[in-house]
Amino acid sequence: MGTETGDDAAAYRLDGEHALVETLDFFSTVVDDPFDFGRVAAANAFSDVYAMGARQLFALNILCYPMATLGHEVLSRILAGGDAIAAEAGVSILGGHSVEDPEPKYGMAVTGIVHPDRLLRNTGAHPGDVLFLTKPLGSGILTTAVKKGALGTDTETDVVRVMTTLNRAGSEAMMEIGVSAATDVTGFGLLGHLHGMLAGTGVGARIEYARLPFIDGLHDVLDAGICPGGTKRNLAFFGKWCSFEEGVSENKRLAIADAQTSGGLLIACPAERADAMAAALAAAGTLAAARIGAFTADADETITVVP
Repeated sequence: MGTETGDDAAAYRLDGEHALVETLDFFSTVVDDPFDFGRVAAANAFSDVYAMGARQLFALNILCYPMATLGHEVLSRILAGGDAIAAEAGVSILGGHSVEDPEPKYGMAVTGIVHPDRLLRNTGAHPGDVLFLTKPLGSGILTTAVKKGALGTDTETDVVRVMTTLNRAGSEAMMEIGVSAATDVTGFGLLGHLHGMLAGTGVGARIEYARLPFIDGLHDVLDAGICPGGTKRNLAFFGKWCSFEEGVSENKRLAIADAQTSGGLLIACPAERADAMAAALAAAGTLAAARIGAFTADADETITVVP
């Protein structure tokens, strides 16, 4: 399984009992503290394997770094952050590769394993399936506010906590209950990744805005006119497949198109298992266990957003 379905990771069947799941992800700094940057990048890289329902095996570091200008101390803090998240995940970092680059970038290539019959795809949802989201939204907009010096310390701490929280608990919960499909919410935002779950399936989705979880302070930042270009581009592109009912303002549309870093899992759960799924997520302690909507029998594959 490669790129043809837009899934979160590649998968390669070894035999009837085992399939490898492989992903890589790295990016430039999203927070100022180098240790936190390492933690965010590692949690983000692991997320795609969790979204496929696989167990992590090991990881390799990917590093681009300006040694002459930033030096060894900052470098060691970035790698220590990655090590800390890997240790929390129970994953060994077995090596990696680095290159000189004027802008620091960090991430990982991650290998996991899963039974081929248990591999979760981003497609496969059915009309009536309930949509769950396991983390609050808003990291893209709020990290932009941090760079502008427009965010309080408490909110900045909350954003880092969201981005460094592993999706392991949510993954284990959904595999325990049994779900139809899953993905994680990252750079394309909630709208973009939900669109990926619908593409080519002949089903649509309905989101209830009032049920969506957001990081505290997000709407205040939007009201102040702060919004990254990536979020605006997401809304412009994926909004073509959306129907926004009256009461879903432009800022609310931007909030659900926000380009996330290390966001939560977006899960399609059969309706008869929805209560069990909510209970499993709550017991697992995920940052959110929000029922945000449901899949519909819409052959046009439209995302309808209601207040």
